[in-house]
Amino acid sequence: MSLEITFLGTGAAFPSPSRGASALALRREGQCWLFDCGEGTQTQLMRSHLRAARITKIFITHLHGDHIFGLPGLLCTLSLQSNDASKAPVDIYGPLGLRSFLWRSLELSHSQLLFPITVHELVPTRDQCPPEEFKDFSSLDRGEELSQGPPGRVLHLDAGEDSYLLVEDEQLVVRAFRLFHRVPSFGFVLQEKPRPGKLNVQKLKDLGVQPGPSYGKLKSGASIVLENGATLFPGDVLDAPIPGRKICVLGDCSGPLGEAAERLCRDADVLVHEATLADGQRDKARQRGHSTPATAAELAKRCRAARLVLTHFSQRYRPAGQPGHGDTAVTELRRQAEAVMGGREVTLAEDFMTIEIPVKK
Repeated sequence: MSLEITFLGTGAAFPSPSRGASALALRREGQCWLFDCGEGTQTQLMRSHLRAARITKIFITHLHGDHIFGLPGLLCTLSLQSNDASKAPVDIYGPLGLRSFLWRSLELSHSQLLFPITVHELVPTRDQCPPEEFKDFSSLDRGEELSQGPPGRVLHLDAGEDSYLLVEDEQLVVRAFRLFHRVPSFGFVLQEKPRPGKLNVQKLKDLGVQPGPSYGKLKSGASIVLENGATLFPGDVLDAPIPGRKICVLGDCSGPLGEAAERLCRDADVLVHEATLADGQRDKARQRGHSTPATAAELAKRCRAARLVLTHFSQRYRPAGQPGHGDTAVTELRRQAEAVMGGREVTLAEDFMTIEIPVKK
C-alpha cells in the first residue's frame, strides 16, 4: 500500500521563482490529500507528477494568505476540468472562518463549482495566538446570504483528548491539534491503524485447521470453533499487530499548545515542521510566531520522530546548489537541526520532492 508526500511549495510569505508558497500533497491508495494551498499551488500541481483531479480532501493549517490564497483558484480550475456530475464532495478542513472565505470568494467572483464541496471548520481556542490578534469568526455564517453556502460540520476541541477528530474509518484516523502562531494554527496527524500480525500456519495445521475460510476469519479478528468443540481465538495463532504508518504535518507556529502534539506525534515516521528562520534569529522567529531548526528538532526529538522534514523557509535562504547574492544557503538550517536530533534523519524540503513511507513489516 503506497503512501507518499510531495512538497509543492516550501517557501514562506510569498511564492518566488525558486520556492512556491506553502502546499503539500499526500497520496494514498490512489487518493490525493492536499495540506495548505498557497498562491500558485495549482500551477505547481501541473508541473508535478500529481493529478489535481484526484484530490478528495484538503486540510488548511491556518488562515494566513500564503496558505489559503490558492484555494479558490484551484477549486475553480478543478470545476472547469470536471465532467462528473456525480463526483463525491471534496472535504475541506480548516479553522473557523474558512467557509466564509471560500463562499465570499466564489460569490464575489461569480464562480460556480460544478462539483460539491464540504467545509468542516475547527473552532480555535483564544490562547492559540496573542490576545490582540484573535478574531472571533463564529458569527460570520449566521447571515441568511450564507444559507446557500457549502455545508459542513463545526468541530470543537475535545477537551479530554485535547484534539479534534476529523476522519476515521477502518484503516486510519486523522486528528488535528493546536499550535501557537500569530493567528490560530493547527497541526494534522494521519495515523494508520495496526494491521493483524502474521498467522502461525504451522500451529494451525497442528491443530487440524486447514487453509480456507477459517484463516480469513482469524486474520480479521474473529474466533473459530474447532472440531473438538474448543474455541480458537485470533491471539492464539497471530503474531503481534503490525503498527501503521504515521505522518504529522504542522502549520506555522512557535510551538504546540497543550499536550496533544507530543502524544499524537509520538513515534511518527515523518514529522513536517516549519523552520522559517535560522537559530541565530530565534527571538525574531518567536516574536513572529515562527520556528527555527532547533525549535523543530526539539519537538521531533521529544516525539521520537524517525524523520524530521523542515519546510516553510524564508525566501532569504537560497535552495541548495543554487547561486545567490550573499544569502545563506538553506543547508545551514539542516546542520542546526541535526545538532539537536542526535543522529535521527533531517531532510530539507524542496519543491517537487517526494518522500515515500514504506509499509512496516
